[in-house]
Amino acid sequence: MTEKIKNIVITILLSAIVAGVCVLCIFKPADAFSKSERRELASFPKISAEAVLSGQFMRDFETYSTERFPFRDAFRTVKAWFSTKVFKKLENNGVFVADGHISKIDATENPQMMDYATEKFLYIYNSYLKDKNTNVYLSVVPDKNFIIAAKNGYPALDYEGFIKKIREKAGYMNYIDVTDLLQSEDYYTTDTHWRQEKITDIAERIGDKMGVDVRSEYTVNTLQKPFYGVYWGQLALPFDPDEIRYLTNEYIDKSTVTYFDTGAPRQGEMYDMKKAVGKDPYEMFLSGSMPLVTMENSLAETDKELIIFRDSFGSSLAPLFTKGYKKITVVDIRYIQSAFVGNFVEFEGADVLFVYSTALLNNSLAMR
Repeated sequence: MTEKIKNIVITILLSAIVAGVCVLCIFKPADAFSKSERRELASFPKISAEAVLSGQFMRDFETYSTERFPFRDAFRTVKAWFSTKVFKKLENNGVFVADGHISKIDATENPQMMDYATEKFLYIYNSYLKDKNTNVYLSVVPDKNFIIAAKNGYPALDYEGFIKKIREKAGYMNYIDVTDLLQSEDYYTTDTHWRQEKITDIAERIGDKMGVDVRSEYTVNTLQKPFYGVYWGQLALPFDPDEIRYLTNEYIDKSTVTYFDTGAPRQGEMYDMKKAVGKDPYEMFLSGSMPLVTMENSLAETDKELIIFRDSFGSSLAPLFTKGYKKITVVDIRYIQSAFVGNFVEFEGADVLFVYSTALLNNSLAMR
């Protein structure tokens, strides 16, 4: 084959590839959601004179075209492989693997976010708890970087210092420390959350400090669908999924669970099996993002009531208190205004537990 013919063949092949990609870009239906990254993708930007003249349209269009590019996940995998295997980088886009876990570097302390969170706590305390004969407790849950990051050479938040500051700002609460009970295997390997079957000792410690025995025997059930956690897609490399296991016993099974989300209260299950097969199976625990949930249990060994202010870590923890409390109310102020909580919850004589992860306390703008 002459040099001229080789050049012609190469030119034709490259032109065919470029043309094929262009056709795919034009005619391929645009995905609205990335299953691997578990997030919404950018939508086509609105065209306006102001957006075009300011350059905002082209910036938004660049994001849109990058996120909707054909075979995007395959290119992400190639890029991640070269970064970590060829160039020997310890992380890819801030995501790393250590001790068999995928995690994300998050080493920056945000004092303003900490202040914002503790101001919300103080507002709730002054508005609803101070004069209501309540026992008020706080427990802070560090993310798994607390265990795996620093010892493997990755930047990490000063968790002890962070928690100390939160405790000082919320000194009117009784603090319950659970950090000494946590190990890396208590967390999912592909996700940020902890595993329900591993935190019964956490529930027992908190129950003991609140004066209630929640020790119980459980049946461990395994969800058949593999769990690809939030970090799995961000890693963009092959990695085994997790299994979700959930606990049941007579107290959990006999609880009446009521959800307050879209107006009228509705009865539901402790574990939402529709969400167990959805985009984020962890949302099976108390049906995920819910502003207000109540659990009432006639088999409870006390007549006491517990009110839990929580983030998503509390979704899998709350059912483990059903033995010790006749009624448990779970409140998520990311989805209900703090000023409205008193319209739905009676606090008189209740135990009140604030249980939050360092991840939310360090990025707390979602609190309302």
